[in-house]
Amino acid sequence: MPLEHTIKIKEAPDNFGAFLHQDGAGQPLAKLSMWPYRSLPRKGFVIFIGITAALVLMPILAVIGSPVVWGLLPFFLLMLWAVWYALERSYIDGSILEELTIWSDHAELIRHNPRGPSQHWAANTHWVNVKMHEKDGPVPFYVTLSGAGREVEIGAFLSEDERKILFADLSDYLRRVKT
Repeated sequence: MPLEHTIKIKEAPDNFGAFLHQDGAGQPLAKLSMWPYRSLPRKGFVIFIGITAALVLMPILAVIGSPVVWGLLPFFLLMLWAVWYALERSYIDGSILEELTIWSDHAELIRHNPRGPSQHWAANTHWVNVKMHEKDGPVPFYVTLSGAGREVEIGAFLSEDERKILFADLSDYLRRVKT
């Protein structure tokens, strides 16, 4: 599952206060890391390219030794390069990483984009609200965080079930921090 809880909230800390995060001494109460699911790992990528090359090369074996090979070979290589490029591009596009860190007085979301700068959002946890848009978002069960005058999406690349779990976890974390 591409959702990892590095730190889980057990209970509200004794030293709850506005200065906990600002002095840099406070440890985060919760940390979540999210990334898109990879259905084809790197090892599978190599095996897939090898099997594809072997299967496409079979018809070419019938014409080995004739000038026809030189006419077919560039198309074979172009096809193999196109498959490799498309899969590699998919890996790059899927290298999104979202990290949400929650302190007693501060929440911070950093989205590391594959192409382009990272996006950053921060707000006081007292004012942060998590909302699930069941049908009115770009995807079903769309989850957003609002606070500090902005509303940001979180985990849009996760599956429906994973977004439901994310919403429940975030609601629980924020409820515990606010009490």
